Amino acid sequence: MQSAFGSTFLIGRESELATLRETFAAGLPGDTRTVVVAGEAGIGKTRLVAEFVESLPSQAVVAVGQCIDLGPDAPPYAPITGILRALLSTVGIDELIAAAGPSREALSVLLPELEELGGTRQDVRGGVEWVYDSVAVALENLARTAPLVLVAEDLHWSDQATLGLLRYLIRVLEHANILFVLTYRTDDVRRGHPLHAWLPELDRNRRVMRIDLGRFSRAQVRELADVLLGSSLESYDLGVLYDRSDGVPFLVEELVGFDGFENVDCFPSSLRGVLLSRYETLSEPTQRVVRLLAAGGARVEHELLVAVYDGDPEELDRAAREAVAASVIVIDDSAYEFRHALVRDAIHEELLPGERARFHSLYARALEERCDTDDTFATAMSYHWMVAHDLPAAFTASLKAMRHARGSYAYTAAARMGERALELWPQVPDAAELAACTRGELLADVAYILRNAGESDRAIALVEEAIAELAPGDNERLAALLRDKASYLANIGRSGSIDLLREALALLRDQPVSLLRATILGELAARLMLQAYFDEAVEVADAAFVEAEAVGSLPRMSVAANIRGTSLLSNGQISTGLDDLYRAGELGHGDDSARLRYWVNLSDSMNLLGRFDEAITLAEEGLERARLRGVERTKGAILLSNMIGPLFARGEWTRADDLLNRALALESPLGFSAPLQHLKLWSTLWGGDPESAERMLRPWRGQLGIEQQAQVRLAFARVAGEIALENGDVARAWSEVSGLIAPDHRGIPAYDLPLLMVAARVLATVLREGVDLGPEFDAVTADRDLRVLLARYEGWPTHPVFAAVFEAELGGPGRLGTNIDLWRRAVDAVESSNAPAFLRPWTRTRLAESLAAAGGRAEALIEAEHARSAAKEIGVGLILVRIDDLERRAGLHASQVSPVGSVPVLTDRERQVLALVAEGLSNRQIAEQLFISAKTASVHVSAILRKLGAATRTEAAYLAQQQPNGVAVTA
Repeated sequence: MQSAFGSTFLIGRESELATLRETFAAGLPGDTRTVVVAGEAGIGKTRLVAEFVESLPSQAVVAVGQCIDLGPDAPPYAPITGILRALLSTVGIDELIAAAGPSREALSVLLPELEELGGTRQDVRGGVEWVYDSVAVALENLARTAPLVLVAEDLHWSDQATLGLLRYLIRVLEHANILFVLTYRTDDVRRGHPLHAWLPELDRNRRVMRIDLGRFSRAQVRELADVLLGSSLESYDLGVLYDRSDGVPFLVEELVGFDGFENVDCFPSSLRGVLLSRYETLSEPTQRVVRLLAAGGARVEHELLVAVYDGDPEELDRAAREAVAASVIVIDDSAYEFRHALVRDAIHEELLPGERARFHSLYARALEERCDTDDTFATAMSYHWMVAHDLPAAFTASLKAMRHARGSYAYTAAARMGERALELWPQVPDAAELAACTRGELLADVAYILRNAGESDRAIALVEEAIAELAPGDNERLAALLRDKASYLANIGRSGSIDLLREALALLRDQPVSLLRATILGELAARLMLQAYFDEAVEVADAAFVEAEAVGSLPRMSVAANIRGTSLLSNGQISTGLDDLYRAGELGHGDDSARLRYWVNLSDSMNLLGRFDEAITLAEEGLERARLRGVERTKGAILLSNMIGPLFARGEWTRADDLLNRALALESPLGFSAPLQHLKLWSTLWGGDPESAERMLRPWRGQLGIEQQAQVRLAFARVAGEIALENGDVARAWSEVSGLIAPDHRGIPAYDLPLLMVAARVLATVLREGVDLGPEFDAVTADRDLRVLLARYEGWPTHPVFAAVFEAELGGPGRLGTNIDLWRRAVDAVESSNAPAFLRPWTRTRLAESLAAAGGRAEALIEAEHARSAAKEIGVGLILVRIDDLERRAGLHASQVSPVGSVPVLTDRERQVLALVAEGLSNRQIAEQLFISAKTASVHVSAILRKLGAATRTEAAYLAQQQPNGVAVTA
């Protein structure tokens, strides 16, 4: 660790420094790399990165961006703006603009000083994706001439917009000569922090290296102290130093480095005293300047400090020089920085109330002047006015910051500023005049922003306040707010949207054609479609299309065609429906919202039709746009589910599971996360862990059970039925799936067909096991009703697949699913390209079971091995368990079953698993002990049972104990 008064070389971080250097060198051929440096406050992140930067070859271009410590008021894109300004200073404005290419105008969102050189922010009509793309293109082109090292420091102070852009750059710039270095303070990133959800994604990226800095050992503390002091500490003093500093390098420096240190008896009595020790050695004029700096933040530009300082410039220079000499602050290019944010915080707390208000007011006024030409300072200005307790000024600044953040697509920051303005409204005289709107209008605006930020619950509360403030007779405004509320309710899966939209339309009855009515009609059609009222949805969508065409709105025409097409397709009019969906895509060009709806519904339709490759391609296209537009947690979550489902269907289990875990980490609102939740339940079950699927189902049941979308309810019924069946609760399984034949069932072919297949399996199990379902249950009637529904969907493309499996599940004497010929037909049917991949090993397993029951052991063995190979290839652990069970029960693979008294051959891993089985651990507990998945643990347990010839886990443990020599281990 370097200190202003001694150390000139790095201590205790040699291996981490080597890692940074090696990562830089590895990326030189043109492979973008990222290093994340993490650690608690004072651990040496900045010092390590500074040492690394100093060691870089001269041809490397380094640009550093700093997140700003303004508590929750983090300005959007702050470190990215800092990086771009550093590059602007290094390469020049002409080269930066040339590197950005045709989208250079979009850079003005982040660098307003470019406006006069190439368009204005109002010229940026491409949305956030144009801004993101312009940054990526500029960096990629600059990296063609020299390697770039881009440092974003202190991401624990970052906002969602910053992380969104960084995520995009790291993902898109795969083959550029760029090294990203990101630092963050681990003790400041807790659950709910925007960085918290991104860290797992970074850890999974093969091009990302993580460096976790730990505290110093006692030996390292001694080495650092000896270097700083120029002599060795006594053992007692070292012990006290080590205990007081807890091995944090910065605290070691502060403890032994403050003026007047002789021995540990000189140490301040508190951490606060440690942090203020250097500050207290300064003269009073310098202390005042340092306090003024502390009000500005951890880093203050020289020009800004000059603007707020009311003394002589030479006095300011003398004070700055003294503070630098005492190692309280350091100079970084044209700015002053505190040696550590902890020191800045301690000094800021020293401000008297009057000083605090005065100093922060000075900064706010200085930033206000800058905001005349650059709104990027609006958030900081709002922060300073709030600390200064000038509420009218804070109100105006918050509104400016809200509009700037919204225009920059930083919705979370915009919502925070908007809610602040609402809180200040009753405390500010003439608030409506200052805001140039009513409070109700501001409520509606902030509600919309909250919805885009993924906070629909809060959006509903605000829109209800806005409705309560409306004057009687303002029907058009009320209709618009009802439409907003309906949308927000739908986002979180709550009921009431259809009634609200009908009420809104009634308010506009007999009014001239309007865009508002076209919008409400389109939204009503969408709600009806999602509730499976397809005929009415087509009728309302027709009216929406006519209204939109009359007002010349192509985006609303696109939405109407989209809803009509999806409804027609779900009603069995596939060709006509697809024509409408393709037309919706054409009409939606140039409008992100309409295009996202097109990608969502067409990708979903392709998946439901069994056209999995097309579904994945369309979902990927839409997902990229959703990420760029900043709606990854909402529309992006739906598109992820539309991609993950076909990946599972295609047999790409690992990729699908990885995407699914990442999607769930987004913690989307229920209306968007429900499809992901049922996919997680399904993959956990078929992965081979029905117990975990059952545990996962319990907290999600309440949410998914009340979800308003018919397709979600049907998908949930299917997976809930399968989970109950695999866990032995046959009665509950029938309860889950029997809604198919309820009088009020509104069917959707693509969802009903797989549910019918599961219902057939459940019914066969009821009959085979003689389960009592009560006096009202009649198996003959249930069988008939299921078959009537199955026949209704004969024209659907995937009907032959699911119908063949359905017939086999209920085939044979007594409808017990034992007919060999029907299972052969099912095996042939699921070879179709539109059949989910898991059905191939499943039907072969069921065929093997039927053959074995009929005495055809040789053929059953062949089919079982085919099934095992297919199940292993895609990772369907549940089927592997079933095959193992079949082999044990039917005596297949008898040569591999060790009779009692011989020594069974287990692998080393199987021996470990068996030991844990003997302790009574579940598959999930075994997985946790051995750091493997529950699915893998299940497969190992099944293999052990097969090799030992055991029927249960208890028997396996007993048999192993009876062997005189235990169990052998394979090489």
